[in-house]
Amino acid sequence: MDFDLPESAVAVRDGVAAIGARHGLDYWDRCDADKRWPEEVWRALAGGGWLGLAVPEEYGGGGQGLLELAVAAETLAASGAGAAASFLYLLTPAFGALTIARHGTEEQKRALLPALAAGESETCFAITEPDAGSNAINIATQARRDGDDFLVTGQKIWISGVERARHMVLVARTIPAAEARPRVSGFTILLVDLEEAVAAGTLTYRPIPKLGTNTVASNMVFLDDVRVPATNVIGRVDEGFAVLWDILNPERIVAAAGAVGSGELCLKVARDYANDRAPFGRPIGANQAVAFPLARVKAEVELARLMTYKAAWLWDRQRPCGSEANIAKLTAAEAAWQAADRMFQAHGGMAYSLEYPVARLFRDARIGKNIPVAEELVLAHIAQHELGLPKSY
Repeated sequence: MDFDLPESAVAVRDGVAAIGARHGLDYWDRCDADKRWPEEVWRALAGGGWLGLAVPEEYGGGGQGLLELAVAAETLAASGAGAAASFLYLLTPAFGALTIARHGTEEQKRALLPALAAGESETCFAITEPDAGSNAINIATQARRDGDDFLVTGQKIWISGVERARHMVLVARTIPAAEARPRVSGFTILLVDLEEAVAAGTLTYRPIPKLGTNTVASNMVFLDDVRVPATNVIGRVDEGFAVLWDILNPERIVAAAGAVGSGELCLKVARDYANDRAPFGRPIGANQAVAFPLARVKAEVELARLMTYKAAWLWDRQRPCGSEANIAKLTAAEAAWQAADRMFQAHGGMAYSLEYPVARLFRDARIGKNIPVAEELVLAHIAQHELGLPKSY
């Protein structure tokens, strides 16, 4: 059993850390306050080849895997981005490039992967609906056949990055839920050309005001007979559920990696303040009431990192990793939240000052317990699949 990171992952960590060092806490605070995509970081990551890590070399990528993507997301988060780092590695490198590299046709790979690897084209992912959040079985967005095309009608919610993306990886039903046997059949994954759909007026969207992660907009999306060529199906018609899980597990793993990095960042901010603040003649970090909670969170972050790497390692080897991905997401989100909470507490009244990054990191850390899947559903999955308890929902 070897716990050393492979050389490829070490190179990713060092390369992304160098970019992060040039764009620290102040930079990310400004992007969040201005509700602005971190364009400078995006371009630097693209220029260094750190976005196309999981794209095969023959399509212009690094030929690496999900482990390297996870390390990149973790490193960027720890450098100052916090939870915002997850979006840079989820929206295009994971949802787009990873999915197409694993499940796309040869034509799709050649047409799309080089631009995705270079950061010249971007993607987003659309699964959640107003009446079908965590229960994907109830998705109502329909794709009906029209000659050589599909016409897609429905509504999606909490779709991040639509305003920047060229393509949307969309989950639709080609067999209505009431008619699907088994219930997980009848899903099809479609690649929607957003530029064409918006120009045609068949796809519209509007941003949702949010508490945090303001470096990327999240949107309501409305589809009214959006035309999608059948050649834009990813995987097989009616058999998209297998592809869907191969999207959702990496989503959980990359989100977990971002949470691990966010936890490390919160601990660093808390540690620096605890070493500098000395209202009674010695640093407050010398008090066990401050030091012990931070030390406990450090242990939790380290454990979450191990499970995140294990889940990514399994996925890269095409081995089952559903439970590991869920456990990684659960533990990393909790560790990040506890780190943010203890960072907040260590700062005392100054935690409320926007002169410090505490407020942004605190707000952003909380959402990890709810997305990309609520922790209650993760616990239900673990109870059923790992403990053999009856299904609870």
